[in-house]
Amino acid sequence: MNLEETVINIAKNARASALKLAAASTAQKNSALNILADLIEKSQNQIIAENEKDLNGAAGISSAFKDRLTLTPARISAMAEGVRQVAALPDPVGEIIDSKVRPNGLKIEKTRTPIGVIAIIYESRPNVTIDCAALCLKSGNASILRGGKEAFNSNMFLAGLVREALEKAGLDGDCVQIVPTCDRAAMNTLLKLDKFIDCIIPRGGESLIRFVVQNSTIPVIKHYKGVCNVYIDEFADLKTAVEIAVNAKCQRPSACNAAENLLVSSAVKPFMAEIAKALIARGVKFKADAEAREYLAANGVNAEPASDDDFETEYCSLEISAKFVGGVKEAADFINAHSSGHSDAIVSSCAKNAEYFLNAVDSSCVYWNASTRFTDGFEFGLGAEIGISTDKLHARGPMGLAELCSYKYKIFGDGQIRE
Repeated sequence: MNLEETVINIAKNARASALKLAAASTAQKNSALNILADLIEKSQNQIIAENEKDLNGAAGISSAFKDRLTLTPARISAMAEGVRQVAALPDPVGEIIDSKVRPNGLKIEKTRTPIGVIAIIYESRPNVTIDCAALCLKSGNASILRGGKEAFNSNMFLAGLVREALEKAGLDGDCVQIVPTCDRAAMNTLLKLDKFIDCIIPRGGESLIRFVVQNSTIPVIKHYKGVCNVYIDEFADLKTAVEIAVNAKCQRPSACNAAENLLVSSAVKPFMAEIAKALIARGVKFKADAEAREYLAANGVNAEPASDDDFETEYCSLEISAKFVGGVKEAADFINAHSSGHSDAIVSSCAKNAEYFLNAVDSSCVYWNASTRFTDGFEFGLGAEIGISTDKLHARGPMGLAELCSYKYKIFGDGQIRE
């Protein structure tokens, strides 16, 4: 069987298994998930060994990329916990979204149903294999996983654990399949199989996501990049402003919800210097536009120049760009012009300004007095997420179980006919 035939066969099997999985009981799906969590914990040493193969073969990668690729005992435990949390969540399949009785006696129910077959194309993060498999399984969807070459060994081993768990729970092992090659031709074939696949979710760098969008005949849910902003309002508390800015940038700088831009109201210019000092002390390369650099230099803080392009850059590292703005309206306008619509925050004690910001900023997640680092399915109580969507149709923000469902109408009658 050649490569194209292999991928087509995977898609056909996924379609067949999706139709069976849609009717599986909640208990059976939860059983598979709990078995998987146990297998992950019991296989920690083997997972780390396979991950070491990937790390050893990924010479010359950036520290941010290496961080995304690395599996530690703590991260493996977190994967297992994420699976158990998904198992503990209510099953969305069959949930009645709306119900009404028409004047003619027809009862109409709008109910959640699985999307069907979801293909996930992703890079570097091997935990995505488990997160996506678990969420798709619980929501009744068959999944096709296509990871990057840098995590091939980790992904293949983890996918094997998923199949083992499915079969032990009495489910079709083809409910979750992994494309067993990193050949780009396999992805090209996958993106054209709209007869069998209902949705594509790409997770990775902007170039990968744009390639998927440009070449897919299947609907795509995506976000291109995470250019997140923290705006320090004129009514902000300094201590809160420093803590949120430092956390948003430094807690995990490689994450897509880490802050890349810092905006400070010109009414509280000293806040810029204090935040800059705190970030620089944490090893952050602090960049600023001409006005902010001049002010910082006069107050004993050296900043590197920030270009217009820098304010649209997802650094994924300890770098941040900063500038002064005239107030909350200018901050919102700047964010809407330069951010990626992912996650943006205002730090303020003024409810009026915060409300304006929350309504005016056109992003999937907007925060008031909290770090952008909370844009995450686990932190939102959704369980492990399948990704963050900056689209506006079907799903937006962290995608949990409900976002992996479509719906159908069930109509109950007692002989009604239309005149």
